[in-house]
Amino acid sequence: MLSLARTAVRLSARGTQWIAARQSHHKHAPDFHDKYGNIILLGGALFCVSIWAYVATQTGIEWNLSPVGRVTPKEWREK
Repeated sequence: MLSLARTAVRLSARGTQWIAARQSHHKHAPDFHDKYGNIILLGGALFCVSIWAYVATQTGIEWNLSPVGRVTPKEWREK
C-alpha cells in the first residue's frame, strides 16, 4: 500500500511539473473569462441581492423570525 501511495505522489508531481512547463511556454492571451468573468460575477451577485431585497421588503411575507413578545400564554382551566 505504501508503494502505491509513493507511485501516486510521484505521478501527480510529474503531471504538475508537465502542466507548469507546458503553460510557461504558452503565450497567454486573455480569453472570455479573463475579459468578462468579474463583471458577470458582480452582475449576478447584484441581481441576487436586488431580488432578495425586493422579496424581503415588497412582497408582504410575514417572516416570523422570533415569537418573543408576540406569544401570550392562555389561561389554564381545569375541567
